[in-house]
Amino acid sequence: MKYALVTGGSRGIGKAICLQLAADHKYNILLNYHSNMAAAEETKSEVEAIGVKCELLKFDVSDLEATQTSIESWRSENPGAIIEVLVNNAGITKDGLFIWTNQEAWSKVIDTSLNGFYNVTQSLLKEMLRKRYGRIINIVSLSGLKGNPGQVNYSAAKGAMISATKALAQEVGKRKVTVNAVAPGFIHSDMTSNFDEEELKKLIPVNRFGDPEEVASLVCFLASERSSYITGEVININGGLYS
Repeated sequence: MKYALVTGGSRGIGKAICLQLAADHKYNILLNYHSNMAAAEETKSEVEAIGVKCELLKFDVSDLEATQTSIESWRSENPGAIIEVLVNNAGITKDGLFIWTNQEAWSKVIDTSLNGFYNVTQSLLKEMLRKRYGRIINIVSLSGLKGNPGQVNYSAAKGAMISATKALAQEVGKRKVTVNAVAPGFIHSDMTSNFDEEELKKLIPVNRFGDPEEVASLVCFLASERSSYITGEVININGGLYS
C-alpha cells in the first residue's frame, strides 16, 4: 500500500496538498500535525471521503526522537506499506525586526523548517533509496529566495532548505529519488490572514493572492512520475511577484 506523508497537513496549504494527492494519485495519506487535533480530524474525514486511507501522526517535526519514534511505530504496525512521497510543509513564523528577534524566536523557526526537514527526511530516505523510487517536495517560500524584512529568521530557514534541496537532489538522483522545492508567494492561509491584501496585491502582476489548491496542484505534478526529469529545482508560484 502506497502512502504520501505531509507534515503540517491539517490546515492551509498542507491540507490542500493532502486532498489533492488523494484525489489525483490515490495516495493514502499520512497526515502529520503538532497540536490542532480538531483540524487534523476534519482533514482526515475529507481525505477519506475521496476513497483512500488517512492516518494521523502527531509529532513535532523539530523533535528528532519524537519524529523517529512516531514513524517507526507506524511502520511496525504497517509492515507492507511504502511511503513514496514526502512533502515537508511544516513551518512557523515569528516575525519581527531582526534587532528585536530573541533567541527563542530565531531557534524555533529554524528548528521547525530546517531541522524538521532533516528529521523527517532522514527517517524516510533510506527506504526510498532501497526501493529506488521517491519524491521529496519541500515547501519553501518567496522569503527564502528574495528575503523579506521582518522575517530574517524565516528567510534564513527557507533559504537553507533551498540549498539543501539542491544538494540532496544530486546525492540521490541515481536512485530515481527526486528532490524539489516549491516557493509560494502570497497564498490565502493562516500565515497571511493578517496581511493587507488590498495593498499587497498591487505588487503582484496577476493582481491577487494565490489559493492553497494552486500550490497543491504544482506539488501533485512534482509527486508524479511525469516529473521524473525534474530534480534540484525551486519552482516559484507567486503570481509573477518574484521569478
